[in-house]
Amino acid sequence: MENRVVYLIRHGKIQQEDDQRRYIGQINLPLAEEGIQQARNLQRRFERSDISAIYCSDLSRSIKTARIIAGFRKVQVVIRKDLREVCMGDWEGCTFGDIARRFPAEFKARGSDIVSYRVPGGESFADCSSRMVAALEDILGSSCGNIVIIGHAGGIRLLLCHMLEMPIANLFRIGQDYGCLNVIQCGATGYQVKLVNGSGRSGRR
Repeated sequence: MENRVVYLIRHGKIQQEDDQRRYIGQINLPLAEEGIQQARNLQRRFERSDISAIYCSDLSRSIKTARIIAGFRKVQVVIRKDLREVCMGDWEGCTFGDIARRFPAEFKARGSDIVSYRVPGGESFADCSSRMVAALEDILGSSCGNIVIIGHAGGIRLLLCHMLEMPIANLFRIGQDYGCLNVIQCGATGYQVKLVNGSGRSGRR
């Protein structure tokens, strides 16, 4: 593997109708003002960095973050559907509390098997991991130099599990705040994770 750096970034904070925990999944929500500012912080962080390309999911929150980071630089933004968040199917848009009340058995079953359980119409985390890892390998195989990949909390956690050879069941042990930065060194010996859930502000780790 070419000696290079992959920057994994979670998109900025999104606009939501309230503060309740919801299954967002692949709902196409825009960035909030705070999310736009987080993307601008990342733009300043990367304005002098050697980046060959920026890849992002096709959801608007990811595209907007990518385009702000790219700024006026001549860096290609490549939009890929396979970098989307895990699909939560029939549960998308519902609060955790609502699902726990309406579908207690299914809610409990997913908690008991977070890796393989599929929400009706959706993906399991194992499904999403296979999709995300295939996307990463395709991106690395078709690009060169240091790259930025902008995605979503679940998908990035799954990529970090893959890079760290960590069980998918432990994905929620990895923090991924809005607008956070993860730094991975790639080389002949594989992946070396240098930073997880770091600040996107210039000069800060």
